[in-house]
Amino acid sequence: MPPLIADTALIFGRYARQTLRSKPALIFGMVQPLLFLVFFGPLLTDLSLGGQAGSWQTIVPGILVQLGLFSASFTGIGLILERRTGVIERMRVTPVSRLALLMGRVLKDVALLLVQSLLLVCVAVVLGLRAPVLGVAIGFVFVGVLTVSLASLSYALAMRVASPQGFAPVINSITMPAMLLSGILLPMSLGPRWLDIASHFVPFRYLVDGVRAAFAGEYGDGKIALAALVASALAVVAVTLGARLFRQAGA
Repeated sequence: MPPLIADTALIFGRYARQTLRSKPALIFGMVQPLLFLVFFGPLLTDLSLGGQAGSWQTIVPGILVQLGLFSASFTGIGLILERRTGVIERMRVTPVSRLALLMGRVLKDVALLLVQSLLLVCVAVVLGLRAPVLGVAIGFVFVGVLTVSLASLSYALAMRVASPQGFAPVINSITMPAMLLSGILLPMSLGPRWLDIASHFVPFRYLVDGVRAAFAGEYGDGKIALAALVASALAVVAVTLGARLFRQAGA
């Protein structure tokens, strides 16, 4: 097995076990998306949200992307705490690949998010979601790639700031406008023209549209292909930049 893969698997296992031991974090990590699903979703079930898809096929993909957006963006807080307790210092003296130190963490976040996404979709099916299995799988892939991108940048930022108090405002100032302009809660086509145009400069808009098209089984209208292109480009740029910043910080 190549050293990078072996080192990544080692770091992944360490943080996966750590996550499994933290039951409250696993439970409360699902609270916000389930609240949106249970309390916000039924308000829109009798409204026309544009397109031929049902309201749940519009709402659930948005909540999935929201879950990936916020969960992945804040993963760096744990790394800041590790720096404070000396964990990172001890890792620096090991021969483990610096890229593996990043990717092992990122893949753990992806695995956790996919489990949460599966649970979310199962609850949504009970509430009325009807979507093709292939479309749901495609949606999970997009959300997983989004998590890779944002978690990589989050960990890189965490190596640059000294405290959670300096980390959180930066993340909030980015994620909140991104959420509002990506159409996570409602399709941007329902808003005024200027707002719809502005949203096209936010890459998450294309991911939301792609996941919604997948859940509706609309595989040939180009939205899924465009979302795949944007997601891939975002992941390449984010992982490259994140790995560089991670190395420069001496992780």
